[in-house]
Amino acid sequence: MKYSQNFISLYTKSFRSCFDCPALSNYGTDVRFTYGEMAKEIAKLHLLFEEYGVGQGEKIALIGKNNAYWCIIFMASITYGAVIVPILQDFSPADVQNIVNHSGATLLFVSDSMQKSLDGKQMTSLKATIPFSDKSLPENLYPALDKKFAAKYPDGFTGKNINYPELPNENPIILNYTSGTTGFSKGVLLTGSNLVGNLAFAHQEMPIKKGDNLVSLLPLAHAYGCGFEFLFPMKEGCHVILLGKTPSPKILLSAFSEYKPALIIAVPLILEKIYKRMIVPVIGKKSFALALKIPLLNQLLYSAIRKRLVKAFGGQFIQVIIGGAPLNAEVEEFLLKIKFPISVGYGMTECSPLISFSLYTKYIPLSCGKILPNMEVRINSPDPYNVVGEIQVKGQNVMPGYYNNAEATQNVFTDDGWLKTGDLGTIDKDNNVFIRGRLKDMILSPTGQNIYPEEIEAKLNNLPYINDSLVVDRNGKLIALVHPDYDAAKENNVSTDDLRKIMDANTVTLNEMVASYEKIAEIQLTEAFEKTPKKSIKRYLYK
Repeated sequence: MKYSQNFISLYTKSFRSCFDCPALSNYGTDVRFTYGEMAKEIAKLHLLFEEYGVGQGEKIALIGKNNAYWCIIFMASITYGAVIVPILQDFSPADVQNIVNHSGATLLFVSDSMQKSLDGKQMTSLKATIPFSDKSLPENLYPALDKKFAAKYPDGFTGKNINYPELPNENPIILNYTSGTTGFSKGVLLTGSNLVGNLAFAHQEMPIKKGDNLVSLLPLAHAYGCGFEFLFPMKEGCHVILLGKTPSPKILLSAFSEYKPALIIAVPLILEKIYKRMIVPVIGKKSFALALKIPLLNQLLYSAIRKRLVKAFGGQFIQVIIGGAPLNAEVEEFLLKIKFPISVGYGMTECSPLISFSLYTKYIPLSCGKILPNMEVRINSPDPYNVVGEIQVKGQNVMPGYYNNAEATQNVFTDDGWLKTGDLGTIDKDNNVFIRGRLKDMILSPTGQNIYPEEIEAKLNNLPYINDSLVVDRNGKLIALVHPDYDAAKENNVSTDDLRKIMDANTVTLNEMVASYEKIAEIQLTEAFEKTPKKSIKRYLYK
């Protein structure tokens, strides 16, 4: 099946019908916008885009932490007909500049705290770089914008003035970069049809309604957070509370208690931290272990823990949806045992992002849910139910391709049109997906960030006295295995002790060049790597 609603019209409808409802709040501040106030800011930004001569289909780049004005800029861009290029604020300045150049962005909106780190001269396609704060554009822009706004809406701005162009669903809406552009860049083009596929399914299987609260924990520059903590609740008329800071258990539980969200979207690390903080101290007691052996009493204890956990999460949520990385099996087993409403979904940016999901009442333990009704799945193996193979998908949610990268686009699709996910797994007779491992070299951080080791290695190999390197995951930490350039060290009379100090300095230098989640814990020296005839390192030997 295929969902056919016009993507942009969904927001014309929600902004009109929810004009006086709360839309956005920055957590812990007095910054709040109703849908009507948000629509007024969007209308002013449309006038700004016209002033800069931005045409439909042109790119507008956006970088900054999650906050209300980030969301307003994003929504203004897509309802104008531009293509938004959201950039993770964790990227290094060099990578940000490369993304802006690769995308050909016309405008760059950057949080005022980050503006000084970027060199505008290196971004040749830009007509302007515009800083913004948590709630507004620079003050000097407003007099002219307010004057134009008043002239265009002399009778005042109402819901009747909201009429965003119903652009064809085939048009690109988001250009989402899965990594920096140095080395292995991929800009994922997502269309209105791709996004509608996710939103229409979410409407059916993640029931939230007008006026519900949703606390946004994840980076909105990611497809996962953007789709289900922003675009989906905005479509439904919900109130999105933007955390805007590292989601520690203390901050999260405080926000949940205050706002009582109707739906919770998270990565495994968040749930695992809360599990360790609230549950492990209880179930680790000897008295608890003994009590669990007594019939009926054990069920009462499980029920008591469930009630305590549900209350801690605000008490009014439908379910907790986990995605972005595998959930710890021990945590999942316990939460299902106490009947806590969790479900684990599966997706990737190239699928905008959802591939499989099941409501918690239908969720099969250890699976990633059932393939969506507008998607198809196959396993590249002789027996997809029992023999692990690559998971391949096709359907409405699949991107048309990578931007300006025909070779990467060709490589990611099979000859008969299936997207190669790079993940290994099996399915069952009901098309529930079970991931068994990863085919790609990509590493998933504990917080669900995609880490591409080749990019880190490309930067590492340019540092002093490094011949070859390999970045690996060791118990959730990134370790760089390095084969030093012993010949160069010998020529320059560099001792073993000095070499160690140089590698420590290289660690510091590298970590200043990469995103926060790409930082390595240490460099470990090793002998020459075993390589293939093509001189590529045999990675599987070092995992």
